[in-house]
Amino acid sequence: MGKESIMKILGNFLVIICVVRRTEGDEAMSFLIICGRNSSAMVDGRWWNGDTAPGNNNFTLSSPGIAASTATFDGDSIYAPLYKTARIFAETSNYTLIGTQANGSYFLRLHFYPFFVGNYLVNESSFDVVADGHSLVSQFNPVIEISRRNSNSSMLVKEFFLTINSNVIVVEFSPSKDSFVFVNAIELVPVLHTLFVDSVTKVGGNAPITSLNKCGIETMYRLNVGGPVVKGGQDSGLWRSWEMDSKYMITANAGAAMQNRSAMDYSSANASLFAPLLVYETARSMSNAEVLDRRFNMSWKFEVDPGFNYLIRLHFCELEYEKPNQRVFNIYINNRTAADNFDIVARAGGKNKPHHQDFFDPVSARVNTLWIQLGPDTEAGAAITDALLNGLEIFKLSHNGNLASVSGKSSLNQKDSRSKSSIILMASMASVSILAVASVAFYCVFKLRERKRKDLKKSASVAILDVNANEKRSAGKNQIRKCSISASRHGKAFTLSEIRAATNDFDESLVIGVGGFGKVYKGEIEGGTLTAIKRANPQSEQGLREFETEIEMLSKLRHRHLVAMIGFCDEKNEMILVYEYMANGTLRSHLFGSTLPPLSWENRLEICIGAARGLHYLHTGTERGIIHRDVKSTNILLDENFVAKMSDFGLSKTGPAFDHTHVSTAVKGSFGYLDPEYFRRQQLTEKSDVYSFGVVLFEVVCARAVINPTLSKGQINLAEWALRWQSQRSLETIIDPHLKGKCCSDSLQMFGNIAEKCLADEGKTRPTMGEILWHLEYVQQLQEDWVRANEEFDRENLPSGRTSRSLGESGSREGKEPSSSDEESLCIDPEMKAVKETAVKVSEK
Repeated sequence: MGKESIMKILGNFLVIICVVRRTEGDEAMSFLIICGRNSSAMVDGRWWNGDTAPGNNNFTLSSPGIAASTATFDGDSIYAPLYKTARIFAETSNYTLIGTQANGSYFLRLHFYPFFVGNYLVNESSFDVVADGHSLVSQFNPVIEISRRNSNSSMLVKEFFLTINSNVIVVEFSPSKDSFVFVNAIELVPVLHTLFVDSVTKVGGNAPITSLNKCGIETMYRLNVGGPVVKGGQDSGLWRSWEMDSKYMITANAGAAMQNRSAMDYSSANASLFAPLLVYETARSMSNAEVLDRRFNMSWKFEVDPGFNYLIRLHFCELEYEKPNQRVFNIYINNRTAADNFDIVARAGGKNKPHHQDFFDPVSARVNTLWIQLGPDTEAGAAITDALLNGLEIFKLSHNGNLASVSGKSSLNQKDSRSKSSIILMASMASVSILAVASVAFYCVFKLRERKRKDLKKSASVAILDVNANEKRSAGKNQIRKCSISASRHGKAFTLSEIRAATNDFDESLVIGVGGFGKVYKGEIEGGTLTAIKRANPQSEQGLREFETEIEMLSKLRHRHLVAMIGFCDEKNEMILVYEYMANGTLRSHLFGSTLPPLSWENRLEICIGAARGLHYLHTGTERGIIHRDVKSTNILLDENFVAKMSDFGLSKTGPAFDHTHVSTAVKGSFGYLDPEYFRRQQLTEKSDVYSFGVVLFEVVCARAVINPTLSKGQINLAEWALRWQSQRSLETIIDPHLKGKCCSDSLQMFGNIAEKCLADEGKTRPTMGEILWHLEYVQQLQEDWVRANEEFDRENLPSGRTSRSLGESGSREGKEPSSSDEESLCIDPEMKAVKETAVKVSEK
């Protein structure tokens, strides 16, 4: 028998020992509960008890609620007993688990697999959970969380690490007002070793966090880097699941997967139960030509809850080199150096020896992302300028017993580039009958155009079908948004008298927009709800065609950064659509040509990111994608919280079929934003939207019209004029004067690079909207870091009344490139300089 086989047997033996220890006495008891079931079942090698099964002496249920079940399950069949039943509570209820070890540590896992149950629509479930004095979730909706996790699985497991204070733990579920609780299974597993140390040093500082093992902790992410999914039964008796890391990587080819070629030394006390052998056997390293040319870091980006402290645990095991100083690298967390000269062999004591390293980092209330980057230490003198990582865990730490973050509370918690997975989730829940109705409606729109008004009614009804419960959140509100128009999940069919009342009989003073279709009115419906009411002009053939297209597109779309349709009116030859009202109007109105106050650089970046998310969803959220074809600043609307939403889909086209590269169509769009390649070839692609978006980016930073015939010949066309300055790397010379001295030079430089690449002559060389979105988010991160650094500098160094921003503004020099001293004054934090330079190289590439 080979040495490797022996080591694997020993690893399995450790698992057996751990399981046996958990059966020796009450202090090692596990609680495995299937909710809504009256019998026991074997799941993944463990016996689970139904919550109403006879003979349950170790837990009690305070109220029966409603036992729910489903006949279908789209996951791994071995987990079907867990997820085919659920318990629903319409009032506060709890499970009391009896026999826990006082001051013992446990993993508490709550399992969710949302399915439709009678009148209970799981996408409207919202509730709080409290356990052992810790608030675990607040106004929690499993559907939204599943969408947020960007997972192809319809299952969700929320995992918490708790130190139990007594021999009893109460897990209390409290529904939000007019809502209910939905839970499939509860799992409480003892942890018989010290998983978390008492003190971890903060990234970038010396102040450690103490008593970590006593904190309430939520597992946010657990990744097997470079390897496959590791299921619960494969993990050291703690039944942790490790997902693949690839979907969190910023640049997929920056790290190549690798696997060990010799036996592992799994004897280290530092590693035996921190991660399973399977995690340490695989890794990612920077083994490709571009990386070795020092152009990339290996980078992972995660969405986290703002305003919490986080513990980042990195797992290492050197699989190739045997001596110290052969692979030395740096570790960055949120753009700050967490460790330099990091040498796995030196720290672990040799090759094939597992080691883990913990880092503590707070995330401010203004940030919802956490970045982890590994890159070569080019000054360490190592033989290999490379980096390696085997596993990664991110844990959220409680604040005074609070771990709760409301699912839909802010735009920070929304990652709309993930909405494609949300559609997959909801599609798996939808019934065949709904799909049939949708198919009939689309057929009517396409094939029976002479019956326009009847088709409008059907399509509008389909349009409000909630295909993505994740997008039912409102920015800045700590609750799940419910349709106030109708208790039905379909669009409201308004009568013409209701529309006339809402618009004061189409009062011209309420007109807020005019287009080829007709006019848009500001209106009030049902209890004073503000809406935008679009009334088609029956004499405009163009308007009717655009109206049909708008209905067709909105039948497929539902997204936070797309203006939503509320209902319709099809009566007395009128064709009217009712949309959500956008209180702050168009983006253009806030840039120039009005008396509105100028937007800050931070506001402009957030708006650009929101619009990019909406366009990214259009391009990727359906099978063939949708090309907007009229991207411009007047079609980017802003709600009361300045959340950007794309509007006006009258010119939109479904993208090319799978075996085609473009859509052949007559040229349409707006002068100044029109893709010249599309104009020449009459071949429409998603990159035509990218070109138009690039014009919008220059419009945002320069705050002027895209076409201004009153200017000199070289300045009439904004895109051409701005590109000339950008090519000289002098964009700061022509930016909006209101931005002078108020934006970081690094963020402005990268922003200009993005816009320049969007306006490339050939569509194939332009970036995708997904790539644009990533770079814009990084521009935003650079700006936020600069603002924080300047605020700290002001507090520590400047006299009262003076700020580094005012110094930067007075020191600006139009028409000249910033000097190195200017750059240092703009970006104070020297630790970030190398990371920023690397990021700029990536964007330029």
